This record gives sequence, C-alpha cells and structure tokens, in this order.
Amino acid sequence: MSHSASSTDMKPKHILGQRMAYTFSGFGQAVFYNMMSTYFVVYVTSALFAGVDKDIATKLVGIITGAIVIIRIGEIFIDPLLGNLIDNTNTRIGRFRPWQFIGGLVSAILLFMVFTGLFGFVNVNQTWFIVLFIAVFIILDVFYSLRDISFWGMIPALSEDSQERALYTSLGSFGASLGFNGLTVIVVPVVTYFSMQFTGRNEQNQSGWTALALIVAMLAIISAMSGAFGTRERQSALRAKAQDNGNPLQAFAALAKNDQLLWVALSYVFYAVANVATAGVLFYLFKFVLDKPAAFSIAGIIPVVTGLLITPLYPVINKFIPRRYLFITGMGLMIAAYLVFILASTNLTAVIIALVLFYLPSTLIQTTAILTMTDTVEYGQLKTGKRNEAVILSVRPMLDKIAGALSNGIVGFVAVSAGMLNTATAADMTAHDIQTFKTFAFYTPLAFIVVSLLVFLFTVKIDEKEHARIVNLLECQLGSKDNA
Repeated sequence: MSHSASSTDMKPKHILGQRMAYTFSGFGQAVFYNMMSTYFVVYVTSALFAGVDKDIATKLVGIITGAIVIIRIGEIFIDPLLGNLIDNTNTRIGRFRPWQFIGGLVSAILLFMVFTGLFGFVNVNQTWFIVLFIAVFIILDVFYSLRDISFWGMIPALSEDSQERALYTSLGSFGASLGFNGLTVIVVPVVTYFSMQFTGRNEQNQSGWTALALIVAMLAIISAMSGAFGTRERQSALRAKAQDNGNPLQAFAALAKNDQLLWVALSYVFYAVANVATAGVLFYLFKFVLDKPAAFSIAGIIPVVTGLLITPLYPVINKFIPRRYLFITGMGLMIAAYLVFILASTNLTAVIIALVLFYLPSTLIQTTAILTMTDTVEYGQLKTGKRNEAVILSVRPMLDKIAGALSNGIVGFVAVSAGMLNTATAADMTAHDIQTFKTFAFYTPLAFIVVSLLVFLFTVKIDEKEHARIVNLLECQLGSKDNA
C-alpha cells in the first residue's frame, strides 16, 4: 500500500513553494529562539543593569536567570497541554497553521518589549520591573511554544512517508541552522553599530540590543506568516480515521504509553543540554579566555557553513545510511570536539577545529532525533488508537526549551562565578575562573553527550524499516474496519 499521499495531488510549483515557505519559517523561528535563549542572558549580564551598582546588578542577574530556568522547567507540564490544544483545533486552514501565525505575532511583540527593559521601566523601579518581567516572559514563552510546536508538529500532517518527512525535517532544520547561526555571525557587529549610532560609543549597550530585537521581531512575524499561509495540511486516511485526540489527561496518558518516544526524548535532552550549554558560553570563551572578542563571529560562520554542507545532504545520505549510524557518527564527532576544547581552549586554531567538530554533526543528530520522534506518532497510534501529532511533536521543542533554560542558568552562573560581568576583561580572569568556565562549558557537557549516546544505543528500536511496518499494519487495520 502507498502511504505517501502528501504531495501526489499538488502541482510541482506548489510543492516547491510549500517547501520554501516551510524553510523560511524555520529560519525566522530559529533567529527568534537564539535571540531569546542565548543572547537575552548576554544582554542581561552586559547591558540591562549597566548603570546599576555591581553588587545589586549581580543579585538582579541571578534573579532574572533563575526565573527563566524555573519558567522553562515549568514547560514540562505546559507544552503537552499546548500540544493537546493544537491537536483539538479544527479550522478551515487546519490545526497547525493558525497557531504558527498567532504564536509568532504575540511572541515577537513581547520579545521586543523585554529587550527594551520593558520600555525603560528597569530604570524606574527594579522590584516592580522583576515582577512585570516574569509575567511578560511567561506569556512570551507560551506563545513561542505554540508557534514552535505547530511548526514541527505539522510534519506528520504533510506526509506519512519517512523519506518525505526526512525532506521536510531537513528543510526545517536547514532554515533553522541558517537562522540560529546567522544571528551569531551578526549579533556583535549589529549591536555595536546601532550602539554607536544612538550613543556614539563603540560598545554593545542598551540601544544596540533594542535595535537588534526590533529586527528579530519583524523577521519573526514575517516568517510566521510564511509558515501559516505558505503551507497546506493534508488529510490522510490515518489522520481522518484516528480516534478523537481526547482531553489533556488522555494526552499525557498517550505520551506515557509511547515508550519509544520517551527513550528518544531522554537521549535527546542530554544532547540538547550539552549542546546549548556549550554554545551559550562561546561568547565568553572568545572574550575572556582567548581574549579575542572580535573573532567571535567565527563561532557563527562555522555552523552556517557546516549547515549549508550537511543539512541538504541528509535525505540523500539517509537513503544509503540508516539514521541510527548517522546518530552514532555525529555523537563520535562531538566527543572529539569536547576533547579538543578541554585540551587546547586557549589556542584559537584548536578552538576553530573544535568548533568544526562540534557543529558538523548537529544536523545528523537533531534531524535523526526529530524524525524518530515523528515516526512515533504512528507507533503511538498503533498502541493506543489515538493520533496525538502535536502532543508528541511538542516533546522535542519542550526539551529544547528546557535545555535552553538550563543554558540560561549556566551562562548566568558562569558569568557570576567566573567574574565575567559588565566591564571585566580577559586580564581579570584567574586560573580558578578559567577552570570554573571549562567545567561547565566542556567537562559536564561531554559527560551528557556520552550518556545520550548510550541511551540511544540501548533503548531506541524504531527506525525506517520498523516505521514502514507500523504504517502498513495501521492501514491494514483501518482497511479491515472499513470492510467490516
């Protein structure tokens, strides 16, 4: 039986347009995510409290970063509820597309607000600023989640075929790689340029960060519109004949019964925490360890180049090499990267080599994890009869946000513990400061990568062949019901 009905009745130009729209949506979404998860904490530690007494600023940085960690850990319970909301949405344009637009619009506006210090309120009353900031950030995170879950959750609605899903996952990841790492390339020069234009000072200050946030917010809105209005959800037999998605409690029960989803999720969260923890402190590596802050753009250029090389090739490579082996290869390269970081973090050439080894396998690892989670939609449907697309696909974004929250906490902790705040320079760093940095930037993430690999090797059983077998079983079961 054929189960790739996602594009057979669409004209080639419409298929191409949909793929381009999906890719651009992923681009803008990743720019937004990097701005929120990585550079917001850099902004908080370097510009938001620049005019405040150092001791007070240190306490405020701790409160802000701690609040972000708590909010995002709370998403363990919120994201599946949002996924259930999306799964039970029925509109003329589908269940995923409306939330991409609504989530993208609201979260973009709120992102701009937090990068203005709530329009300067931080300088009026710091206590009330903290209260209002927490409320705004919670709403921001919820609406971003709605966009993110609907973006990745749409993949099973576009196709049931593993190869076709691999293509859309690769396109989404390709756009995301360009967006996430592209921001890393431009963040320092753009913030510096606008800081100079508004204040006449060659630094990264409040004015520069606000200008960058406005650019990112506008891009986020345009790309959300691309995903919402440039794609088309397909209504396949497996989607149409699945049982009702149920209430939130039934959605949690469906997740609990999907053991393959849970194992992939456990493996992925260890990888994601390691990945964002290291990526989140690379700015500090260049500024305080290498004493070469102007060279930081290298940390963005390398993943852009590796993403351009690897991401479009993933569907082609996957035709000849099973996902499992791509994942193992990627993890091996990351382990090698951490060993180079640990042994030679004060040498720019060695750091560049380590960055290549660190970013080269990210597509192999992330795309494999996303595809494996996507294929557990049918695995769960076979076990429970319910097809929880958005709920299941909410797990991966949820894990990314938890990892991002921990990254925020790690960055804030490192900045405070290693004295990497405000006007500090590389000359102020002690051997103890450098060791504190390396412990949280390299040693701990390396241990997480090893655990992630072991979990995947010994627990994850679903692959391309197993998924095809499951789809065939489902189609036979549904066909039998129709004939009964």
